[in-house]
Amino acid sequence: MTSMEENRVKGYYGEFGGSFIPEDLQKAMDQIEEAFLRYKNDPEFLQEYEYYLKEYVGRENPLTYAENLTNKVGGAKIYLKREDLNHTGAHKINNVLGQILVAKKMGIKRIIAETGAGQHGVATATACALFGMECVIYMGKKDTERQALNVFRMELLGAKVVAVDKGEGHLAEAVDEALGDLMQNYKNTFYLIGSAVGPHPYPQMIKEFQAVISKESKKQILEKEGKLPTAVVACVGGGSNAIGAFAHYIEEPNVRLIGVEPAEAASLSKGVPAVLHGFNSYVLQDKDGNLLPTHSIAAGLDYQSVGPEHSYLRDSGRGEYVPVSGQEALEAFQILSQEEGIIPALESSHAVAYAMKLAKELSKDDIIIVNLSGRGDKDVEQVFEMLKK
Repeated sequence: MTSMEENRVKGYYGEFGGSFIPEDLQKAMDQIEEAFLRYKNDPEFLQEYEYYLKEYVGRENPLTYAENLTNKVGGAKIYLKREDLNHTGAHKINNVLGQILVAKKMGIKRIIAETGAGQHGVATATACALFGMECVIYMGKKDTERQALNVFRMELLGAKVVAVDKGEGHLAEAVDEALGDLMQNYKNTFYLIGSAVGPHPYPQMIKEFQAVISKESKKQILEKEGKLPTAVVACVGGGSNAIGAFAHYIEEPNVRLIGVEPAEAASLSKGVPAVLHGFNSYVLQDKDGNLLPTHSIAAGLDYQSVGPEHSYLRDSGRGEYVPVSGQEALEAFQILSQEEGIIPALESSHAVAYAMKLAKELSKDDIIIVNLSGRGDKDVEQVFEMLKK
């Protein structure tokens, strides 16, 4: 069996996942996998990682009972897992710190990343500043325009932001450019992927570092309510916040796992199994294999594929995946702001919108945990313009 064939049997979730990349690039993946597997259970590595989660990110963050929202909607109790309170404003920093510590152990000083809404880019630029590493961020040109403030943040933190003016000018094109950079520079570069996507070992590695979300929420809900939630709800683009929010509940069959996709970019609802960006998963493409355009109001959800474990959870029936429209998310953005004094990211607003629907169908004894994956500072100007229209 060749090394290419070996890697196509590794990193699978059912039929999804794997590593479909050129041989040279596979060497880089093998090195990353070896380092990740060596350090993920290493006491010294974990002590350093947990130090930064506590002292730099500010974990553990609260599991907040949204009492006003619960009373407004009726039905189940709604709790918010507050990833919006992390340093840099989203869940992205959990994974970034884990991966950058792996890169540090490997002796690599140049970091590249892709970003959609800019939160992963900001988190990566932040960690590179902290550890004194060179940082290059690829971002679709249209996304740089609607997330101009995050572009400025990345540059302020010392990163070079490359606007990708190809195709749709969104996240998929940014990933293409980042992979091209890695192909040329893999000997001295670490590609820090932001979502639970990519060739093996990325989906596994990103889940490992995002699982802190559900590790905390499980402990917190048992302390607060004495029982597990009826459902955990999270938005899904590539799927990193969702897989982190689900991880410690996957083996709890009575807890529903609900991923909420944007109706305008719903890979799991409307896609077909295919290989994109080095892994097999559900992909939005036409019968000729061309990627279909996506137009979500949330830049971080504008991606034509999804993490392979989500595809597996969907097909196995363990996970439920539902679409929510941009209009519904926009309404939820305003409702949560007005009811709880918490302005959510537009990405997270999709999960809030579905949780409000679901709560009405459940009883007062039921509990919903919504993963509030990020805060809405980055979206306020965009929402202002949309509401003006």
